[in-house]
Amino acid sequence: MHDGLPRIARWRKWRTNPPLHPSQEGTLQPALRTKLPSWEMRGVGSQPEHQSKWTASLCGVFFLLLSISSGTSAAEPPPASRPPRLDPAKLLEYRRETGNIMPVTNVEEWQLRRASVLAGMQEVMGPWPGNEKRCPLAMETLEEVDCGDYVRKLITYRPEPKGIVPAYLLIPKEALSSSKKFPAVLCLHQTDNKLGHKIVVGLGNRPNDEYGVDLAKRGFVCLAPAYPLLANYKPDLKALGYHSGTMKAIWDNIRGMDLLESLPFVKPGKFGAIGHSLGGHNSIYTAVFDERIKVIVSSCGFDSFRDYMDGNIKGWTSDRYMPKLLNYPLREIPFDFHELIGALAPRPVFVSAPFYDTNFKWTSVLLIEEAASKVYDLYGARANLRVEHPKCGHEFPIEMREIAYRLFAEQLR
Repeated sequence: MHDGLPRIARWRKWRTNPPLHPSQEGTLQPALRTKLPSWEMRGVGSQPEHQSKWTASLCGVFFLLLSISSGTSAAEPPPASRPPRLDPAKLLEYRRETGNIMPVTNVEEWQLRRASVLAGMQEVMGPWPGNEKRCPLAMETLEEVDCGDYVRKLITYRPEPKGIVPAYLLIPKEALSSSKKFPAVLCLHQTDNKLGHKIVVGLGNRPNDEYGVDLAKRGFVCLAPAYPLLANYKPDLKALGYHSGTMKAIWDNIRGMDLLESLPFVKPGKFGAIGHSLGGHNSIYTAVFDERIKVIVSSCGFDSFRDYMDGNIKGWTSDRYMPKLLNYPLREIPFDFHELIGALAPRPVFVSAPFYDTNFKWTSVLLIEEAASKVYDLYGARANLRVEHPKCGHEFPIEMREIAYRLFAEQLR
């Protein structure tokens, strides 16, 4: 609640009287200006863990049944006989094997809906690789630079037998001389075809995007892997067996956490993930599949597929993203961000969705929050989902980053 109005009511109010762009400040009477929503998170603490093995098993069973019943592989578009997909904004519903739509009344029933979300993701992205692709990480250090408070290493590691991922590893100097273990964060970069992951570690002269540097100075070990088919990282997705760059990135990130767990100075089993734009949704995707990520931060990372560029989703469909999205009518895409944010519950999630972002609509994000909050309510963890709307464009300003850094400190230390 804020100013006595629920968030949806505030949205309707803002649509009628939107906040001023910073360039317009002072051009209208004060009475016409709208105060930005802002509230402090309360009650964030440890929450009951998902039963990850049970969930993964359930997802696998659902996915197998989905494939068998359709007579197609999971990577193919759905047959015309498939029932209409569940409304992505109505998360407290699930479909039984009989086809009947039932209400979700508890966490166990939500896990049935969640399993269908993971199956839908894999239908579009391709199957999650699984343990058969795991191999020795064989980390190699190509470069090491003393950055004052921390050491920056350019490394490579093997996510699979025929793959090599370049990444930057930032290590606080204290971690190298102390017997205690330090929290670690995946720092995932935005779309940039020249610098790629260099941006988040301070090599792109973009202060708002250097969250890897900020976190390393605050005592976090940071891993910033390159994203497939951007800058100098060009894996052959088809030869490696991937249907999308999105799933390849997810697997690279998961193996990156395996690498972090192998380091003697890193706290195992409890990581953060943060990203701007591409890095924002990359963080979400990875966290849905791997519950070792306990805190998720997304800046300018999403809106509903139905709202993105007024329904023109081509920006999502290049080889480095999800080309199979084009196989579906817009309303039949088998997953959307309402479901993905819900699938992260009850873990703490912070979303920065600026008012003037021209890539992703803040109004769409508001509706996604309203839908996902119902799942957080099931866990008694509504305070763990926080969305802010800064007065800026497609940016990750310091005020929003500071909220993220405090959240990591509260949850991971």
